[in-house]
Amino acid sequence: MTAAPGVAIVHVSDVHFGRDCDLVQIEALETFFPTLGAQAIALSGDLSQRARHGELQAAHAFVQRLRAVLPTLVIPGNHDVQWWASPFGVRGSAPLYRKYRRYFGEELTPTLAIPGAVLASALTSFGVSPGSLTPRLRDMAVKGHLPRSETDRVRDIFAKAPAGAAKVLVMHHNVLPGKISERMGLAHWRDAQRRLQETGADVVLCGHDHQEGAGQVSGRLAVSAAGTHTTRTRGRRPSVFNVVRVDRDSVHIQHYRWEAHGRHFLPSDRYTFMRGDPRHAAVSVAGGDQPR
Repeated sequence: MTAAPGVAIVHVSDVHFGRDCDLVQIEALETFFPTLGAQAIALSGDLSQRARHGELQAAHAFVQRLRAVLPTLVIPGNHDVQWWASPFGVRGSAPLYRKYRRYFGEELTPTLAIPGAVLASALTSFGVSPGSLTPRLRDMAVKGHLPRSETDRVRDIFAKAPAGAAKVLVMHHNVLPGKISERMGLAHWRDAQRRLQETGADVVLCGHDHQEGAGQVSGRLAVSAAGTHTTRTRGRRPSVFNVVRVDRDSVHIQHYRWEAHGRHFLPSDRYTFMRGDPRHAAVSVAGGDQPR
């Protein structure tokens, strides 16, 4: 496949190594990614199912194989956090990420600079934390939140990016409502959306909801939501990953849908947003795009 102008990033999320992971899809991803003409891979969290050593070891091996092909940025999701080790921070934050850091390094919010783009990340997975609490008990340890310190740090990174470089923000929890779940991944999401726009990002890459999507925050900030490569997709829909391409004027989000019968991924819906274009927000679902 010939690369088009601009910079392209493979966006994959929620592989959940463990009981529900679809290893056939994982093998297909590893084979397919090098053919897409991308310059980097972003894995937006939930590498494991229960933050067990074996699951994180399998995820580490997967990431190492990806990095042998392309520069790869990886962040933790809520399933990678040992929330039970320090609920409400009673033992500090270190126990929450001890296993994750053993396999993926000390940095929880890595930055990746490639020709034409800067990828920065924000931490939204804090386990059982006051900032993530909602009135729903089932949200405990599932919802994320986006501290001001995270968006301030990302804004400073993007302010130093080369002129014209694509500014890509990677985080785990979804910042637009899932099409089926109709749920936000973040607590205090209105404030988070406002501050995300202030970072200067061109596009946010997220996951968590287990359904793909493409849209905009306030008609300005593009959002790519990747699905899951497990048996736990929303509505038993096919798994989807995205390729996000940013050129001088636009952000393009291309879904690739898993075809179980053929055991391969096929291009599905495609969305295009102008960088900074003040249009109404929209979401896409495989099989048809629908305004929202």
